[in-house]
Amino acid sequence: MANNESFDKLRLLFLITSPKMAAEAAELFDQDSVPIHYRMGAMGTASSEVLDILGLGSQEKRLLICALQKPVADAMLLKLHKALKIGTVNSGIAYTIPINGASKLAFRMLAGLSEEETERKDTRAMSEKKNAMIAAVVNLGYSEDVMVAARAAGAGGGTVLHSRSVVDDSALPHVGTGLAEEKDIVLIVANSETKLAIMQAISEKCGIHSEAKGIVYSLPIDNVIGLSD
Repeated sequence: MANNESFDKLRLLFLITSPKMAAEAAELFDQDSVPIHYRMGAMGTASSEVLDILGLGSQEKRLLICALQKPVADAMLLKLHKALKIGTVNSGIAYTIPINGASKLAFRMLAGLSEEETERKDTRAMSEKKNAMIAAVVNLGYSEDVMVAARAAGAGGGTVLHSRSVVDDSALPHVGTGLAEEKDIVLIVANSETKLAIMQAISEKCGIHSEAKGIVYSLPIDNVIGLSD
């Protein structure tokens, strides 16, 4: 029981921001001896016209991920907000996800759970959280289609990662898609009122039976800075 309680206190901290702000954030992490476990390039989903209006030069983003005890994660969110103004307009977004929630993802994918089964199993846990991270994994080149569907259902924006699956097709008998192909991963932070509508819209347009061959899932967000109400 003690091990489970300790595990439940762990959080994944996600920071999505500009390359310059990510470098400054990395310095803050170093000052507190907080290790950054993953650092990767990403792209925002704002159109070039929107970027011109806002006076922003690029959609280029950085995603930093680290695993921390909940008190440390909460303190880092506060430090990012105070020191770097993360959470203010055009600065980026930072949030934490319980590790016990994130660990379910591997089980879902290896077990080949359908979207309906996955959503049904998570409804009770997700209902207690105000916000969620939606992730849509689609074939390369379909991230724009994901965002068109998501915005129509109330999403404000997203972040796109490019990846390549290393899971054998035989591990996912119910998915029926070649996971050796390159993929786009679209991350969207949404509140509880719009989460289901966004997921359903993405599934209808870019689901497993479409050319996008998409898998959509969500994880509860524990704490967040940078999300408009």
